[in-house]
Amino acid sequence: MENFLLNSVLWTLALYGLFELIKQIINIITYTNLRADGIYLIIGVKNQEEKIEGFLRSSLFKILYGKEEYIKDIIVADLGSTDNTKEIINKLGLEYDCIKTTNWQECKEIIDNIKDS
Repeated sequence: MENFLLNSVLWTLALYGLFELIKQIINIITYTNLRADGIYLIIGVKNQEEKIEGFLRSSLFKILYGKEEYIKDIIVADLGSTDNTKEIINKLGLEYDCIKTTNWQECKEIIDNIKDS
């Protein structure tokens, strides 16, 4: 019985580690095109489901059709929202390639690892 419990715990930890590794690979692939020679709009949000879509769409309009063409990407860092803010951001991220979604800790790591040209 002890062997079964020990094996169960070890397999659970191994699967968790594999999940974290896959998550890191996805983040690296997603954010490796960030360079120090661009301007990135980083937005921290928490519980803004009523306002976030309108704000992002107006920002996108300015970037895509206005005079804000020097902004390369919009990085939205969720600060632990308990409403539908993150789902709305993810939906917009699927619609527009320039919107990246992350949490605050991952955003800090991304900023720390931006490559110099």
